[in-house]
Amino acid sequence: MHGLGNDFVVFDAIHQSVSLSADQLRFIADRHFGIGCDQILLVENTSENADFRYRIFNADGGEVEQCGNGARCFVRYVHDHHLTDKTEIRVETLSGLITPKLENNGEVTVNMGIPEFEPTQIPFIADQRKATYSLDINNQSVEINVISMGNPHAVRLVEDIDQAPVQSEGALIECHPRFPNRVNVGYMQIIDHHNIKLRVFERGSGETLACGTGACAAAVVGISKNMLAQSVKVHTRGGDLLICWEGGNQPVWMTGPAKTVFEGEINL
Repeated sequence: MHGLGNDFVVFDAIHQSVSLSADQLRFIADRHFGIGCDQILLVENTSENADFRYRIFNADGGEVEQCGNGARCFVRYVHDHHLTDKTEIRVETLSGLITPKLENNGEVTVNMGIPEFEPTQIPFIADQRKATYSLDINNQSVEINVISMGNPHAVRLVEDIDQAPVQSEGALIECHPRFPNRVNVGYMQIIDHHNIKLRVFERGSGETLACGTGACAAAVVGISKNMLAQSVKVHTRGGDLLICWEGGNQPVWMTGPAKTVFEGEINL
């Protein structure tokens, strides 16, 4: 499946037993020797507090807390495979409950929760909470905005998205020691109050065509700085997402597509 080119291998772990090692996960994600994807998603049963459990593994085999594009694919998957007849479901993730909803036009809206700015909760090592932080990279200081959307994000404002140092700088910020759990790195170019362009170097996967939580993080940063309106269209290389946030302790809403590419079997 994919959400704007951010692609996933999705396993039904309800009707079969799925226990994947890190080597198997890396093999599945390998675009030359395996199936090929940015992340592997598991659909599992859960407690009475939710309809399903949603587990996410990056291409490097590590499990992560949240994935916005994957959440849209998740609700499309369980609906298309008749695992539920609900159009809005409650899904348990490592970062808490989310509530994706299948819209009448086929797109999916997800309540992505309340953004977190407190460094200790991201986690990010800092003496105190600030609007922006300086980070030392290759003996140079770069300005970043740090936020969690259930997973950690560093957002950089750039003048030209095509010239942004995504490949040369992204991995250095991702693994910077001030991010104990590593970080997703977003590069945002503001077009106007309602439109931004975005590229994201994802933790454990490298640059992807789109990143749902990255789009939320970038929009929230712009809105919190009064640089953007409360409704923002995020233009990624894979397509567009609509992000809405009213500020404060309000949740972030994300709307976008989710597509199935093919189904099959693999012998592991």
